[in-house]
Amino acid sequence: MYTCKPDYESAQKRINKFWDREETDRPLVYIVFMKPNTVPFQHKEYKTHKERWLDVEYRALQMVHHMENVNFYADAMPVICPNLGPEIFSSWAGCGYEYTDVTTWAVPCIHNWETDAPKAVVDTKHPLYKTLEKFTKLLLEAGKGKCIIGLTDFHPGGDHLAALREPELLAMDLIDYPDEVKKKLDSSYEEYFPIFDHYIELLKSHDMPISTWLTLTSETTMYVPSNDFSCMISNDMFREFFLNGIIRECRHYDKSIYHLDGPDALRHLDDLLEIPELDAIQWVPGAGQDEALRWLDVYKKIIKSGKGLQISNVLPSDLDTLMEQLPAKGLFLSMAGIGDEETAATVMKKISKWPSKIS
Repeated sequence: MYTCKPDYESAQKRINKFWDREETDRPLVYIVFMKPNTVPFQHKEYKTHKERWLDVEYRALQMVHHMENVNFYADAMPVICPNLGPEIFSSWAGCGYEYTDVTTWAVPCIHNWETDAPKAVVDTKHPLYKTLEKFTKLLLEAGKGKCIIGLTDFHPGGDHLAALREPELLAMDLIDYPDEVKKKLDSSYEEYFPIFDHYIELLKSHDMPISTWLTLTSETTMYVPSNDFSCMISNDMFREFFLNGIIRECRHYDKSIYHLDGPDALRHLDDLLEIPELDAIQWVPGAGQDEALRWLDVYKKIIKSGKGLQISNVLPSDLDTLMEQLPAKGLFLSMAGIGDEETAATVMKKISKWPSKIS
């Protein structure tokens, strides 16, 4: 179905089992590495980072070229997302937008809740909204028959408000302006869901499965709820202000995997595991704490709750312990440290012997 993933159908069947937490002979496994003798794409110079980010014609061709030079091994899918930075949704609501070599960020636009909040509304005629639309369509054309085109990183909910206001100020606003925060959160979701649905319809009209930067695919719909701002607040604040919005998101998507980022966000895990509509958790420990075996208790808690689990940065040397401690059912391993097909084959041979029962 896709030249970058000839075994797409069999991989998708395994992914479906992950979503549905069905019994399986081995975990879902993500392995990618560059093909030998790859040909670099023609380099292009820019005067500013902004010019490079917004040259979506060049970026679309470059990204598809990169896909064609990657080996998508095991269950890895060749997904390209029209990435314009993690706070692009907030830019459409009036935030300024800054560009660096590796990322972008929004410049807050709510300085006064009374005067500024009513104006911080998403505008689908915004130039950057039109850029995303163009970028997505260019990728769909350039990648046709080759790879999967996914959704951009919308970052709605709490992270959207943190971008509109600034995280440190928003943390204080939960005490000083609770009603204004709740009102803005509620209205922001009313802006977000139609945009999400629009892009679902666009991708589906090109016979795409639905995917994101996380590269898991769904034959229906899926997304990655998150709230990186939550690392700054207590459980009570999280429940009062943000949990209901995450529940709304999970109910809107057919499949969902929550991006839980960093040890300070772990305090909210119990609340997340209580969401019936949430299918899985992606645990990302953060820089300097990403040794996979450090977090076995977290993995066991998630799996025991009945949710699926994605573990990031799994090294081949971690596999013996993980095979002893965790079941294959509902488990997704994002492998690291694999740079060639011989190593990948050795790793998959080992994983194929995953025990059916964990003592």
